[in-house]
Amino acid sequence: MPFRVLLATLALGWYSYRMKTKENFLAGLKKGIPVAIAYLAVSFTFGLAARRNSFPLWFASLISATNLTSAGQFTGIELLRLGAGYLELALAVFIINLRYALMSFSLSQQVKIRIKPATRFCMSLFLTDEVFALSNEKGSAITPAYYFGLATLPYLGWQIGTLAGYLSGGYFPHRVIAAAGIAIYAMYIAIFLPPMKKHKGIVAAVLAGALLSCGLYYIPYLNKIPMGFRVILAAVAATVLAAALFPKKEDLTENSELSEEATEKEDSE
Repeated sequence: MPFRVLLATLALGWYSYRMKTKENFLAGLKKGIPVAIAYLAVSFTFGLAARRNSFPLWFASLISATNLTSAGQFTGIELLRLGAGYLELALAVFIINLRYALMSFSLSQQVKIRIKPATRFCMSLFLTDEVFALSNEKGSAITPAYYFGLATLPYLGWQIGTLAGYLSGGYFPHRVIAAAGIAIYAMYIAIFLPPMKKHKGIVAAVLAGALLSCGLYYIPYLNKIPMGFRVILAAVAATVLAAALFPKKEDLTENSELSEEATEKEDSE
């Protein structure tokens, strides 16, 4: 499975090049560099955790290659260490990663060109919080070439970090690893600050989401809700609030022109 995913990345990257979308692919590749650097630190920690729990290297690499989600992976190996059953493991990871369904729905609504189901399926394999945020920033101009360029380096960084963390054998102090993990939060700030300066709705959504997440984490009884559901509840509530306070007025004429232009481009390719 990891090799199939990697081959799909290379094949789709070559497809993008052949279809005269090299510029979009390279633009996405450049945009994904900060995400890849942050992923190195996070996946490094996962590799360490996998080794400390006596999981083999191939197993840790397989998990990173097919999951690509920090919360789900850490939860998965912890449940396996505790001897949890496969059903419990599957349900826990499903709930934690359920937010990606919302991200997929949102992203699919923004794409203005027709994309084959097989391509959409391959795109879904590389969807992460950070890739979604940067794709969302691109808006209706998102294309498969740009998306795969954006996701390539983060995916490879995740695999390299896992491998390096496992092979390091715990030579690095825990404080150093914990400090390196802060990089992903700094990356989130760097992603959201530019659009927050332009749109009040994004400011409202980010602040509301942060407050709701804190409330669901610290308030008694509410913090018993599984993490995956907490993320979804906070995201949906914050989005609804921002949409109600700052409704977006769409320019139908502009959208129509974008759709026609995208269709013509696809037909010419």
